[in-house]
Amino acid sequence: MRPRKRDGSSVHAEANDRSRFGRAEQRSGWILVAPYAAFLLLFAGYPIAFALVLVALRWDLVTAPSFAGLENVRTLAVDTRFWQAVGNTFVFLAIHVPLQIATAMALAVALNRRLALRAFWRAAFFLPVVISGAVVAILWSSLYATDVGLINRLLTQIGIRPVPWLTDPRTAMPAIAVMATWKNVGFYVIIYLAGLQYIPQSCREAIELDGASAWQRFRWLTLPMLLPQTVLVVTLSTINGFQLFIEPYVMTGGGPLRRTYSIVLYLYTNAFSYQKMGYAATIGVALALMIGVLVAIQRRVIGAGEAA
Repeated sequence: MRPRKRDGSSVHAEANDRSRFGRAEQRSGWILVAPYAAFLLLFAGYPIAFALVLVALRWDLVTAPSFAGLENVRTLAVDTRFWQAVGNTFVFLAIHVPLQIATAMALAVALNRRLALRAFWRAAFFLPVVISGAVVAILWSSLYATDVGLINRLLTQIGIRPVPWLTDPRTAMPAIAVMATWKNVGFYVIIYLAGLQYIPQSCREAIELDGASAWQRFRWLTLPMLLPQTVLVVTLSTINGFQLFIEPYVMTGGGPLRRTYSIVLYLYTNAFSYQKMGYAATIGVALALMIGVLVAIQRRVIGAGEAA
């Protein structure tokens, strides 16, 4: 039996219906995305554009802004305090990022096993993430206190002299890096735990049947399978590390000898202590560029290692 042929009018009507349906669907899509687009433009697009405009202005929050041209950029290029803050931030990152990766991965592997009260331990390690940074900084300032701090009391009991953790230029930034790692490690533990769930059980059984030791199983199975999560942890911890502010602000005020003065703390000081809003915006733009460049380099290096 031959199928009945449709005439031209019915085909044309069907095409019109599809076209009307497509336009209606497109309008619905724009309506649904409009609130988020408005939020993004208002709270992200406008501040970014305003900051870029401020780079070329001289403004003290009191008088009217005046055009400064490239004066802020030239000042930034030769500002020794800014470059010292950059160096301090890189010192923090050099300590914090590797320590964050190692600690989070070790805790995730431990918490992925069958443990008594495993849910409790997972929640306990995540708890510092949701506590205010200022509260954590005050707590650790008490722990680091030279004379009455708990850490130095324990050192004294085992015969070690008290360490001036926050008042010695050599130990202040490492002490802050350790505290920041403790504060944020729970978040990265969750990321690694999620990655561990996707390691196929067949791969685990196969490598165990081959007689691999615990270290060999970790080195040749767990570690490579967690590479995507490691890339994410490196990226996020680097971005968060560049935004270091509340810890040195509360614990050291940027001292001693400006060894804990971070880029964001220097930006804050110029904006709200010196009222140099244009120069502070220039520091912020420079910070954003540094984060973008460093994260791009990290991803390229890690990606090249993964491909090899």
